[in-house]
Amino acid sequence: MPTSNSKDHVCWGAGCHHEHQHQLEVSHLRVSYREVLALDDISFRASCGRSIALIGPNGAGKSTLLKALAGLLPLKSGSLRWRDSPLAKSSHEIAYLPQRGEVDWQFPITVRGLVEMGRYPNLGWWRAYSRHDAEIVERALDAMELTDLQERQISALSGGQQQRAFIARALAQEAHVLLLDEPFTGLDKPAQDNLSRLFRELTAEGRLLIASHHDLQTVKGYYDDVLLIKKSQVAFGPVEEAFTPSKVELAYGSSEHPKSQIP
Repeated sequence: MPTSNSKDHVCWGAGCHHEHQHQLEVSHLRVSYREVLALDDISFRASCGRSIALIGPNGAGKSTLLKALAGLLPLKSGSLRWRDSPLAKSSHEIAYLPQRGEVDWQFPITVRGLVEMGRYPNLGWWRAYSRHDAEIVERALDAMELTDLQERQISALSGGQQQRAFIARALAQEAHVLLLDEPFTGLDKPAQDNLSRLFRELTAEGRLLIASHHDLQTVKGYYDDVLLIKKSQVAFGPVEEAFTPSKVELAYGSSEHPKSQIP
């Protein structure tokens, strides 16, 4: 199972160093689409340096939760805090990566151009793109093993390469929290294993990674913790404690994902 011994939070910016682990606190979160309650009473705490699998049946609210954490959906009630402050104050430290099917991969942009977009929140209105920004982009490309592909159009990439390109953009943003919606969907086994290895490296550097995930067979090998939801919270904790047959059945029922599918 992936582990992290890092106690320092990752930060690629100048003069950035943190002596303590940062923490995301989600308290009694409720989200509605108009009058329909999509999430009810979600509460958990997660420290940087961990990876969390967001598990639940279709319609359980996994994508809704990721979008709420990213600030893309308003809260009906509850609170989101990061580093002991409202999450909204640190929105530049949060990166949301949608499902691959929601991205226009025919948009005419190279891998490097996509990753450079991650620097825009740091530039603001007045600061010009600098050598420091270029160095951050180079580091992000290298971290995701995309240096040799940086001039390629994103439409020419494989599924795994496309996922890595979007993660590289998040790294260029210097995001501390990565929110990923089904990042392994559509990838073959070698690409999944490679992406999982890169995820372990990212959390070892001190990032917090939260990803919706549907393949119950790979949860134990890919993630540190599990958050099981079915609109409301079913279980949260380390994989060994929260990802048990009885708790999975509470989320899915006995038919959609039988207990025998948990390795």
